[in-house]
Amino acid sequence: MSLHDEYVGLGPLDEYPIHQLPRPVAWAGSSDRNFYDRCYLNAHDRTGDLFLITGLGFYPNLGTKDAFVLLRRGDEQTAVHLSDAADPRGADRMEQRVGSYRIEIVEPLRKLRVLMEETEGIALDLTWEGSFDVVQELPHVMRQGSGTILDAQRFAQVGTWEGTIAVDGEDIAVTPDRWVGSRDRSWGIRPVGEAVPAGKPADPAFAGMWWLYVPMRFDDFCVVIIIQETPDGFRTLNDCTRVWKDGRVEQLGWPRVEIRYASGTRVPTGATITCQTPESKDLVLEVTSKLAVPIHVGGGYGGDSDWTHGTWKGAGFTERLSYDVNDPEVAGRVMFGVIDHVGHAVAHGPGADGAEGWGLFEHGALGRHDPSGFTDWFDLAP
Repeated sequence: MSLHDEYVGLGPLDEYPIHQLPRPVAWAGSSDRNFYDRCYLNAHDRTGDLFLITGLGFYPNLGTKDAFVLLRRGDEQTAVHLSDAADPRGADRMEQRVGSYRIEIVEPLRKLRVLMEETEGIALDLTWEGSFDVVQELPHVMRQGSGTILDAQRFAQVGTWEGTIAVDGEDIAVTPDRWVGSRDRSWGIRPVGEAVPAGKPADPAFAGMWWLYVPMRFDDFCVVIIIQETPDGFRTLNDCTRVWKDGRVEQLGWPRVEIRYASGTRVPTGATITCQTPESKDLVLEVTSKLAVPIHVGGGYGGDSDWTHGTWKGAGFTERLSYDVNDPEVAGRVMFGVIDHVGHAVAHGPGADGAEGWGLFEHGALGRHDPSGFTDWFDLAP
């Protein structure tokens, strides 16, 4: 490819009427190096014995793409990472592939397939089917001083899985009567790739954040709850929705949340979330954790010292990392990032009395959070 060809940037996506800017689709609308477009998916069989988390991302301004598989079974958390160069013309966005890993869109916003040929001892062949319509979340913006840390759009969905997970020669059958999960796709700006000089330190310095994300699948409806608060408890994001099988959508007001933590940790064991229906009646979710997976330990999310999304690792890169969650060095990292849990919920209230749900219970209490009683980065639950 000549320099001129790279400047032109035209690719197969430009044959479709999907342009949003007067430039080739392969060129991101923002020149920010942190522009990304990524999907996240999780799967479990409701037992708490296993939790699979996976995803694939493109980082056009960094020229990279990558994928990961994170698997928790028992006391072991295993990560497989794949990374490669992204096509500067965007051709690989029609075929979402990184090495042996790929995602096939069978039916947009409803059904897709996740495949990974055997890589570092792990293989996947899983088909996702959404149980409800996707939920378009509110735009998510985080600023620090005059800088923008995050400016993204996302949609979420709950559903079921079917297929096979293979781990070191063992095949795990995945059937839709037992296997459920959630997924999302997000795009925009968030920290990715190699660290860059920070410039003037922010004033005041980042003191932490409190985060709750709960997409839950019940038989007749799903609930998607997203809340973010600053250290003093000021709520900067509140997006809470219930979607019914017939497509009706309800907003669930301003939920009250009580998180229960294991003593001496910041690892939640459960939560009571009290939402409000449009009729001003309480919808209460009693949520419990069946298995915890810190996604910043091998998953590449904020605070991960082993893997950062968008980092250039060279062409055709793969690796496998395994962690003993009881290792003090691993356990010491957990409180400094977000934790994904196999979530179980029982709902009480209008249209839901005693309904049982399963999905994702994602929480992070990073640094100070006055309502929780955490005064700094090192406080733990009594």
